[in-house]
Amino acid sequence: MIRFNCPHCGTAFAVADSLAGRKARCKRCSNPVVIPASSSQPGATEVESSAASHPQPKIVISFTGETAPPDADAKPAAATERPVTRKLPMRIRRLMADAEHLNKAFRRFPLIRVISMEGDPPEKYRIEYNIRGVARGHDGQPIYRDQHFAEIQLTSDYPRQSPKCRMLTPIFHPNFDPTIICVGDHWTAGEKLADLVIRIGEMIAYQAYNIKSPLDGEAAMWADLNQSAFPVDKRSLMPPDA
Repeated sequence: MIRFNCPHCGTAFAVADSLAGRKARCKRCSNPVVIPASSSQPGATEVESSAASHPQPKIVISFTGETAPPDADAKPAAATERPVTRKLPMRIRRLMADAEHLNKAFRRFPLIRVISMEGDPPEKYRIEYNIRGVARGHDGQPIYRDQHFAEIQLTSDYPRQSPKCRMLTPIFHPNFDPTIICVGDHWTAGEKLADLVIRIGEMIAYQAYNIKSPLDGEAAMWADLNQSAFPVDKRSLMPPDA
């Protein structure tokens, strides 16, 4: 341990031997000092004796020039750094909210069930509908069908653009074809995905249909002639938690 006094104000210091020869600045008087090579300078014994009998407050000196230790001016990370919370993109937050809402809305609902999700967060859903609808029979005539599967794909433009929806099981309906479900032209970015899932179910049950601009002209003609038979499933498709 090197013990010495500031040559300007007389403040006593005690520093490690490894700092010998370093330039520093007295924190009391702000004048430059050079740390001696040892405590053998004149007056060192008196300084040590005085320091031992009259302890002084610890004085911190600041190093100057190129001889300063690399970490001399470093501050503890906890004092200078704050945790940064990165805000997720709006689309990712929407996808996460959709998945949570669909799980909550249909988890105990027997008529509509989410059977699979793809992606993290999910961008593709397979939905099971246990409701009465109409399919085309082997002879071309409409027949009742009580289980249906649909796929909902959330594109890169979602939610600004409506999802792409298609049936995975046969159906006979004016607003369905093998590749797409016409969910209407009134989609808005604020619409809930659960509402779209319910709307598709209402279409399957013939609670909703449009014969003026059909995707399947034959189904539109059949629906026009059998309006008194609709809906083929009259149950409410609104789950309690939607």
